[in-house]
This record gives sequence, C-alpha cells and structure tokens, in this order.
Amino acid sequence: MDSKSNPLERWSENALRKAVDAAGIALWSWNVDTDKLDLDERGIELWDVRPKDEVTFAQLSAKIHPADRDRVQAAFLATRSIVGPYEIDFRTLIGQKVRWISARGRGSDEDILRRVMMGVFLDVTARKQAEESNELLAGEMSHRVKNLLTIASVLAKITSRSASGVEDMTSQLMNRLTALGRAHDLVRPLPGHQGTAALLGDIFAVLLAPYDNQGAFAGRIRISVPRMGVGENAATALALIVHELATNSLKYGSLSSEEGVLDISGTQVEDKVRFVWTEQGGPDASNPLDRKGYGRSLVRNAVEGSLGGTIEYDWSKAGISVTLDIKTALLET
Repeated sequence: MDSKSNPLERWSENALRKAVDAAGIALWSWNVDTDKLDLDERGIELWDVRPKDEVTFAQLSAKIHPADRDRVQAAFLATRSIVGPYEIDFRTLIGQKVRWISARGRGSDEDILRRVMMGVFLDVTARKQAEESNELLAGEMSHRVKNLLTIASVLAKITSRSASGVEDMTSQLMNRLTALGRAHDLVRPLPGHQGTAALLGDIFAVLLAPYDNQGAFAGRIRISVPRMGVGENAATALALIVHELATNSLKYGSLSSEEGVLDISGTQVEDKVRFVWTEQGGPDASNPLDRKGYGRSLVRNAVEGSLGGTIEYDWSKAGISVTLDIKTALLET
C-alpha cells in the first residue's frame, strides 16, 4: 500500500502530535484486564494526577462528579461489548473546580490489541457553560414574557378603577406601559457593557413608577434609600431584583390591592447596604402559593451571584417583608 492510498502515512508522528496539541486533545489507553490507564501530558494535567503514579480507571472514577460517576462507570464497562465509536460527556470534581469532559473512543473486544483500548479526552467546559447559559437565558426570557403579559393585564384593571372614561383610561394605561418599557430597559442586559452608572433612587423610581398613580416617593409606594451611584454591572442585577419583587407584589401582594402600601428603605450597615422591602395592606402572605418558583430562584441568583449578598423572606398576615444585604463595593461596580 503506497502513501497515496493511505493518507495517514504522509503524516509523521511529530506532525500528528502537533495536531493533537492544537486541538486540545488528551490521549488515553486502558488495559481492560489490569484496569491500568496510561495518560499523556495533557491527560495528566486534566485529571490532576502525578506523572509517575500508576493510574487505574477506578482511581480516576473518584475524580468524577458524584452525580455522574455511576453513569460513566457503566458506560466505560459497556464499551467492551459495543462495536464502533462511542462518546460520553461528564463532569469532574477536583477540589472545588468542576470541569466537563468528553470521552471518545472505539469499543469492541474483538479488535483490542493486547487487550488495550484507546481514546481521547476533550475539555468541553466552555461549550457546556455556553449551553447552560443559553438554556438559562431562554428560561429567563420565557419567564419575563409571561410576567409582562400578566403585568399588562393587571395594570389595565388597576387603571380602570380610577379612570373617568375611555380616553382617561387610555391615557393612564399608555403612561403606565411606557413606564414599564423604561423599567424593562433597566432589566435588559446591555451588550458590550454599554450601560452607565445610575443613582440608586432613580433605579427604584423608574422601576416602580408604573404601579403608582402619584409616582414613587409620593403615593402608596414610599422609598428612602441612600444617595449613591450604582455601577453598570450592579444596576442590571439590582433592577432585575426590584422588577421581580414588584411583579410578585402586583400579582399576589400589596400592589394587587387598592389599600396596599409598599415601603422600601435602605441603610448603610458597615460594608453593606441593607434594603428592607415591606408590604402592607394586601392579601394574607403567611402562606404563599410558591416559595420556590423560577422568579424567586432568579432573584436569589442575582443577589448571591452578581451582588455577593444575601436575601431573606418573612411571610406574615400583614404582608411580605424582604431583607437584602448587598456589599457596597459590588453595588458600585
């Protein structure tokens, strides 16, 4: 067989190694009788093992994320009877670091030379994180669209109570929906970090304006927060939190009632800003319908992840009270 009929013969071992390195591939071989695994340098780094140690599949399995371990062990054992290529994605947990690994190879005992199987490991963490981010974004957008439709419906009902006629109701409703659009812009992530810092009080005023005839600071929504700037990164997270709490209040809390009142206070506590969101005059909140919904998870992720803070809920007959502690340094960035 000449090199023209077998293209691989045109590639030297050094050329193939360079191609493997460029692709970020880790090579492995597994002796199915002794359970011994051989790893190349990239594989040793990927699995955080010492170069001179003898490594077995059982030892590597201990580094697989507990949620994936049984599945991966079963899949590897099954490759001994599977004819053809296989691929499995799983997580590793080494220390506190989680990685996504894709293991690929070819199964079938018939073709195993010296009872050794060979394959590759690929670090696919970036791809998996991108997929998870896309799923989270899709879920978040679906949640927001549902909320906006609900808000628009409730705002129409609220407006009808105080409107003197069709024209007055149309005008009031358009003003509220326009304000809601401005609030939505604050929640929408900006590409390329194009946003600018905003005043803390302005964020609350813009987001809550659609829900109060007299406007925030003047009507049944009362706000008292420190005069301070909010950085671009924190503004989006804070706006999402306020928007979600206001939506829940409009659907289930004090803003759903004509007599309901919402008080928001903010004070400096050492290196943090403490916000207390207090609702009164609305429905009995001692037994909420859903304490673990998507919206509540969204708020907690924004508070703890983006703002390095904490959030606590207190449900009572008088209404809900929410306390948020946010690091001042992160609020200003």
